[in-house]
Amino acid sequence: MGIHFGVDYYPEHWPKKRWERDAQLMKELGIQVVRMGEFSWFKMEPEEEKFNFSWLEEAISILDKYGIKTILGTPTAAPPAWIIEKNPEIQPIDKTGKRRYFGGRHHDCQSNKVYREHIKRFVEAYSSNFSSNSGVIGWQIDNELGNSHGDLCMCDNCKQRFQDWLKRKYNTIEELNLAWGTVFWSQGYNNFNQIMPPLVTVTGENPSQLLDWKCFCSDLIVDFAKMQVEIIRKNCPNHFITHNYMCFDDKVNYYDLAELLDFVSNDIYPAGNWQKQPNQPYNEMAACHDVIRSYKKRSFWMMEQQTGIAGWATMGRALNPGESSAWAMQSIAHGADAIVFFRWRACAYGTEQYWHGILGHSGRPGRIYDEIKNMISRIKPFMDDFEGSIPKTEVGIVHSFRQNYAIQIQPNHPELKYVEHLHCYYKPLFNRNVPVDFITENEDFSKYKLIIAPLQYLMNSELENKYFEYVKNGGNLVLDMRAGVKDDNNVCMTEYELPGRLGELLGIEIPEYDCLFEHNCEVRYENEDYSVFKWADIIDIKGAKTVAYYSSDIFYKNSPAITENRYGKGHAYYIGTEPSEKLMQKIIDRIIEKNNIKVLGESTDGVDISERQKNGRKWIFVTNLTNKDQEYELSEELKMLVGERKNKLKPYEAQLFINQ
Repeated sequence: MGIHFGVDYYPEHWPKKRWERDAQLMKELGIQVVRMGEFSWFKMEPEEEKFNFSWLEEAISILDKYGIKTILGTPTAAPPAWIIEKNPEIQPIDKTGKRRYFGGRHHDCQSNKVYREHIKRFVEAYSSNFSSNSGVIGWQIDNELGNSHGDLCMCDNCKQRFQDWLKRKYNTIEELNLAWGTVFWSQGYNNFNQIMPPLVTVTGENPSQLLDWKCFCSDLIVDFAKMQVEIIRKNCPNHFITHNYMCFDDKVNYYDLAELLDFVSNDIYPAGNWQKQPNQPYNEMAACHDVIRSYKKRSFWMMEQQTGIAGWATMGRALNPGESSAWAMQSIAHGADAIVFFRWRACAYGTEQYWHGILGHSGRPGRIYDEIKNMISRIKPFMDDFEGSIPKTEVGIVHSFRQNYAIQIQPNHPELKYVEHLHCYYKPLFNRNVPVDFITENEDFSKYKLIIAPLQYLMNSELENKYFEYVKNGGNLVLDMRAGVKDDNNVCMTEYELPGRLGELLGIEIPEYDCLFEHNCEVRYENEDYSVFKWADIIDIKGAKTVAYYSSDIFYKNSPAITENRYGKGHAYYIGTEPSEKLMQKIIDRIIEKNNIKVLGESTDGVDISERQKNGRKWIFVTNLTNKDQEYELSEELKMLVGERKNKLKPYEAQLFINQ
């Protein structure tokens, strides 16, 4: 495509006399594309059927004159006040049964038929109007689908759609009662019409119903997006369609949503005021990029890359000189073909007054502008070469929205969170500069030397068989605590001791376990004690080898905590607890060395070494994400394309290498 750098632009926030100056400054910066329109419904349709696209056409024309193309967003996350006045019922109902009102964004029920008709009408006119506009190259559906919809919507429309969804899944009410275990607490249903969304109860909730509700909500959002995609595909066959994801957010199954899109985009704010301060850990940033690449197993776009202070009523920290460009380079290193910086200019009004951009409120270029200009000039000459390239990975981490949902419903330990737990495994791999894919249970396991499958709480015979076959044929598998506890309906399995049939693969049984709630525990590995957290499986050996054992003064002292079992041509490891960072690093190092897993190099803390490959060519990126000088060493000799001194990095410096 040849387009690699852009900004999120809101011309409607500024006088028209400023637009040409913005385009000139963008051109000088190296900008090739803007995203516009994703929150401009009222500006484009101030009254029903009275469309006004002229202002947007003018903005697109000015930008196109300077060689800057446009991605248009469908503004369906912010229906205007006149729609709310006419159809107040489209405003969503929360878990307490209360309505959420107009005045922010996402004030809509995505199942509401009336609202969907408004969307169809608008998107039809919108896409038809710009289908042949030479300045437009693509579309973003809605904005951050799932954002702000955590417990929304539970209105009568959603209730009816949920009932219909359940009918398709279970066919009969008898099957649903059996699957949900409604014999407990007299929760049986005579018909599907009796089933409600999971509004607040007096006490307790049915975990099977909650799992189905979460899956239904995901399917609903995918269908909501599909409705728009189909209209745009019909009217704009030469335009691409994407959507801006939010890393690991879980309201919608991003793997399912990705099937609708030409490529996936992402929004990332490492120094947002909601992140761990001073900013999101380096490994979590890298994991966000890797999971975005993994949703379609292809390169992606960064649709919102943080450039300045982020926040609404309160703000995050200011970025150090060089920090924003280092983050952008890390995104590219992990598979981004394009970086779209958020935002062009800080807005003077509204909720995001303090969400800063490349330009401040004054609109004058300054430090951030100069920094990004320098970064673009250094890397832009090489972007066409590695466009479409991705790393060659030997390690896959199983990532499941359903497992995440089930753990959210019953975390077992109050501090156990699914994505945080995934990071426990990702971080030691990041520390060793090992390329990683996130994979679903449905993918081809045979492509990977090592598969790590955390918290396999829900289990079925098909997935069990995949794990058996993978290890039998020479794969190396890591399973851990709470594996094989429940079936697909979120009901505890009773035929075997834990971890169910997987016990044969692992060479263990788990007749008991201990929730380490407000309790400390230690494990001994290679004659040294390490802290472990949240959980302790009490393991009986049935053929496996003990790798580490509990050493605390507890009744299961000296029983296995971590095991290894030979099965067929491969090995199956079991980690019955959540190890400390130090212990997890040692365990992962052990597996890396034993199985000859590819390591790109060695580096000090805060240095990211990543690769991209295509057609026999390999590019290695080395990015210093810290404000200190750092050192590294690559595993092979490569030619430097960008950088000053090999093996040495200045603060926030990024280097690029290619195989010779």
